[in-house]
Formats: sequence, structure tokens, C-alpha cells
Amino acid sequence: EVFVTGRQLSLDKLHAVKTPTALVDVPQSLSIIPAAQMERQAFASIGDVLRYTPGLAVSQGEGHRDAVVIRGQQTTADFFIDGVRDDAQYYRPLYNVEQIEILRGPNALLFGRGGGGGVINRVSKQPLLGGEDETAATVNAGIDTFGSGTVQADVNIGIASDAAFRLNGYYRSYETHRDFYGGESFAINPTFKAEFGAASSLLLYYEYVDDNRVVDRGVPSRAIAGAPNEGGPNEPLKGYEDTFFGDPGANLTTLQAHILKARLEHGFSDELRGNVTALYADYDKLYQNLYASDAVVAGADGAIAEVELDGYRNAAQRENLILQANLVGEFATGALGHAVLFGAEFGRQGTANNRWDNKFAANGDDQLAIPFTDPLQIPDFAMATHARDQESKVGFWSAYLQDQIAIGEHFKLVLGARYDEFDIEVMNGAADGNPGAFSRKDGELTYRYGAIFKPAEHASFYLSYGETFLPRSGEQFLTLDLNAASTRPQFFENLEVGLKWDINSKLSLTAAVFEQARESYLSAAPDDPEQAIVIEGSEVSGFELQLAGRLAARWAVTAGYSSLDGKVKRADGSGYHGNKTRQTPAGMFSLWNHFDLNSALSLGVGVVWQDSFFAQEDNAVKIPAYTRWDAALRYGLSDALSLQLNLENLADAAYFPDAHANNNITPGAPRTARLAIKAEF
Repeated sequence: EVFVTGRQLSLDKLHAVKTPTALVDVPQSLSIIPAAQMERQAFASIGDVLRYTPGLAVSQGEGHRDAVVIRGQQTTADFFIDGVRDDAQYYRPLYNVEQIEILRGPNALLFGRGGGGGVINRVSKQPLLGGEDETAATVNAGIDTFGSGTVQADVNIGIASDAAFRLNGYYRSYETHRDFYGGESFAINPTFKAEFGAASSLLLYYEYVDDNRVVDRGVPSRAIAGAPNEGGPNEPLKGYEDTFFGDPGANLTTLQAHILKARLEHGFSDELRGNVTALYADYDKLYQNLYASDAVVAGADGAIAEVELDGYRNAAQRENLILQANLVGEFATGALGHAVLFGAEFGRQGTANNRWDNKFAANGDDQLAIPFTDPLQIPDFAMATHARDQESKVGFWSAYLQDQIAIGEHFKLVLGARYDEFDIEVMNGAADGNPGAFSRKDGELTYRYGAIFKPAEHASFYLSYGETFLPRSGEQFLTLDLNAASTRPQFFENLEVGLKWDINSKLSLTAAVFEQARESYLSAAPDDPEQAIVIEGSEVSGFELQLAGRLAARWAVTAGYSSLDGKVKRADGSGYHGNKTRQTPAGMFSLWNHFDLNSALSLGVGVVWQDSFFAQEDNAVKIPAYTRWDAALRYGLSDALSLQLNLENLADAAYFPDAHANNNITPGAPRTARLAIKAEF
């Protein structure tokens, strides 16, 4: 969880740094988005949050999962809940989130494998202790222009001064500007917390998530008949922002997830504290779709002639069991102060995956070019060709040690190391065409160093170096030849120099310059996004700037800017050497202003600008830059009842915010209004 007391990150309330550390003393760039900000801006997904966060871009995730690009590194797995890994592929709801922490740069020391560009940690709402005085409820309901509706409830029951129960839940229906899109999701999250004396506490957590929605992979790119690319990269198909390039009955995803967590905390003394967390999660996921697999062929007048479709059905079951323990001690040795973190993690993960390729009756193949109509008239097909039957078992353990050393009033050092061992066994069934077992074990020692100079109490300059590695996990094995070369781990290194300045008690500024190198990673194959190719490396350098807090008593601001230069490195036979990395906008800017006009009325105005980027490393399709203006108006009818109107894309710009591959590009929504009512009891 994340909790900020002044500028202090507490071990009790924060999992991202795991030690009691002032924000100004964390030697890396980070962003913290509290629930109040998410509510003001009507954020409904991880993607909504990231559009207003510098250095992070949203990826499409094939229309069925969260996917992000952090400092040029695409990931669907670097997600955590209360500091514990949450790497299944699904859309994470925000109904029970108190705060979101985003740490940039490799984070192996604190989070283990992965996190090459950074990590995203959701902090769940905890029961509030204090007896009957803390018994309260909040209900929030809203509807938008297209008919999507949300109902969300948060109930806290103070059982006694040292025990409480909290229940969060939500229901949401999905409708958008896109033809045939729809669905619904709901979740429930009961939690219980009790304190035992002044030094110990126990938290019990259960969450059930159920998600059922249409899989929409957007629009393809546009090529001109007889003159492909017109001498340059293709662009997204324009003028068909509502057209659904799939089958409304076949494009769907379902998820049922059960997540259980227990956390025990104990203070052995004022200087020594620890916690133990156990998490068990069970995910049952299905997704299937038809999608545009090749560029639309158009005549000289721009009219669409035909489009090629491909498709598949995928079913996955996963179980995760993770145990994590942390011990933090604060002490002095002579003139040096120490905050020492020692931790260990142990886990087991089992995944069963089956895939069926589509087969068109007209040609007996999984791909077919058809004449374009709107809506598409799709010939008979069946997702019945069993293409994959695979099981994987993963075992991992790690131990880590870090010392934050205070040298007088003006200097601090952060020294840390972590050892991770990752063991995976994959069993192919007959459907894979190569039945049998494959296994691999990797053990890696990674390091983190940081130096901090504090010319004043609320200002710091820092230099940091971090590294991490990412072994191929079960889902990454699915599209690879199982050999030593293609299954070797990925490695990341990050060098960063930054400035942090608390201008006053309510306003902070952060700036960072970094250079990050990556070795051997996977990307979707340009000619077949269902398959993966190995790319031998990339380098991303950049600059980030953040300003957050209050400029005046009635004026709060959150602003961010990032400049990124990502390049594919080392010739690997693909011809991509020197190309831009996928989905890495050269520039991103966001600004949100919140004005308290009086005690009842507040106004919000924001803007997001994103530079152009290439969909994939072949740089064949370029997604154009865009600017989007948003606004919000809130009016308090009473102390317990309020109305809020959010307007997105005020200028009704036509834009494409994200993509998955060269022919899976998401059209942005037109001007959208959302009206919500909030009641507190």
C-alpha cells in the first residue's frame, strides 16, 4: 500500500520502497497517484492513469489485458498489488485502490525479476481502525455518453478500536463509440484487519473479479494500391474509427479471478520491524477473436477494397502462490546511520494453456482476404484447429539485502544486491507438433547503487545505477522455439541522474535524466502478431520532469513531461538495427489543473499531448501525434452528496492513442461526457 505522511513513505503503509524513506531520498524517478486524483479525473483503468504520467505509454494489449510501455519497455507482467507480484494478463479494476505507485528504471532489488522499465504497484484500501467512529459508507454511480454505467460501493465497519472490516465492490457495463463493443465486469473485495497490542497487526484480504467483454483490436493500417507506403511508413486507417474489424459473436474475453492475501506485521522494537505476506491467486482466462492481419488495400481514391482476417481462441488457467518477508532495522555505527532491509521471496506458479487456430471454410486456412463491407460480412469459420496444448511449472526464490547509509546531514548512499533463482519446466502436448518437455534454470545476482547529495533538508541530487533480469516465463515460452538461444533471459541496466525539490510543504518538483540498455527481448512478429521474434537489444535515453502539488491555496496541479529516444541495437538479421523502438513516443506532456472555486464548486482542466511513434520495430507503421483536452466540474449538494461531470476530448479530436501491432491500432473516443453522483453515509 502507499501512504504519505507529509513527505515520508512509511514501512507500514508503503510497499514500493519497503523501508521508511522520505520521497526526496528515493534515488529514482517515481509517481504517486492517490485515489482522490483518480476520482477527480474519472480514471476507470490503468490506461487512464498512465496517460497522465510522464515516461509511460499505453499499449493495446490485444484488447483483453493491461499492457504498458515504461521508458520504451513494453510489459504485461510488471504489475504488483501491495508489493506482491500480480502478473496474470487481465484488466485490473481500480475500485479498491487507495493509491498507485509507479517506479521507473529496473527494480529487481525490491521486486525481483522483470521491471525492466519500471513497475506499477496498486495499493489496496485497508480497513480503518477506530471503532464506531470509523463506520462509514460511500456509493458512487455514473453513466457516460455511450451508455456505459458504473456503480461502486465502499463500506468500512469499525468492529472495535483495534479491529475493522471493509467491503469494496463495483459493477460496470461497457459501451463505446466502436460498433458492436460491449460487456460487463464486477468485483468484490472484503478485507479484515486487527491489531494485537501496539506492535502487531493482521490483514486478511479476498478479491473476486469477473470480466466479460468484447475483444476489440482496433483498425488496421492503410496502404495504397500500387504505391505501398508512398515512400514512407503507413498510417492508421482513417475515417473508419467506429468500424469493427472482427466478428461480434466470436470476439470475446472472459475472466474469473480469486485472489487471497494475508499480511502479518510486527514491531520487535522501535528500531526493528518486519512483515510477512502470503498470496494465493487463481485465474481462469479465455479470449478469442478475429482481427485484421494485413494492411487494408485501397484504391487511389482511398476507398477500401479488401481486408485480410486472422483469428484464434486461447484458454489459460493459472495458479500463483507467493510468500514474501521483509525485515527492516534502523541503527547507527559511529557517525553513520543505517536503514537495512533484508528480505526473501518464494513462489510457485502453474499455467495450463490451450490454443485453437481459426479455419475459414472457404480456403481451409486461418487467414482469408475478404471484400470490405461495413459491417464486415465474414464467411463461415470455426476456431477448431488445436494448435497448442502446453503446461508450465515455475518455481522461484530470492533473497535481497539493502543498506541506506546516512553520512552526516548532506550525503546518503544506497547499496543493495539480490539473488534470484528461477526454474521453469514446460510440457508440450501433441497439438504443438513438438511434444515433450523443456526445462531451464536461471540464477542471477543483480545490484542497485545510489548516491544522494542533500544541500538542504527538502532538496536532493541523486545518481543511481540499477539492473534486473527477466527469464522467459510460461506465456513467453508459448511462441518460441524451445532452445537455449531463444529462451535465455533478458537483461536491463539503468543509469539515472536526478533532482528532487520540495519547493514548499505542498509542492514538489522532480527531474531525471537516464540511459537504459536492454539485451535480448521479445516482440510481436510484424507479419504475424500471434508469433514472437527475438530482438537482440535496445537502448533508451531520456529526460523526465514532474511537478505536483498546490500552486496556490485553491489551485492544485499535476504536470509531467518526458522526452525519449529509443533505438534497436545490434544487427540481428532482422534489418531493424538503428530503428526506433516500438511504441515509444519521442515526447509526452500532461497537465491537470484543479481549482476550488468555493467550498462547494470545483473545476478541473487538463491536456494530454503524445508525439508520434512506430507500432513495431520494423518502423513500417507510424501512429500520428495527438492532443486531447479534458475537463471536470464538481458541485457539492451537501456535505454528503455531490455531483461530478467529466468531459473527455473536449475538442473532439480524431486520434489513435495506442496500438499492439502494425494492424491493431486503437481509435480514440470522440467527445465523451460522464455524469456521476457520490453519496457518503
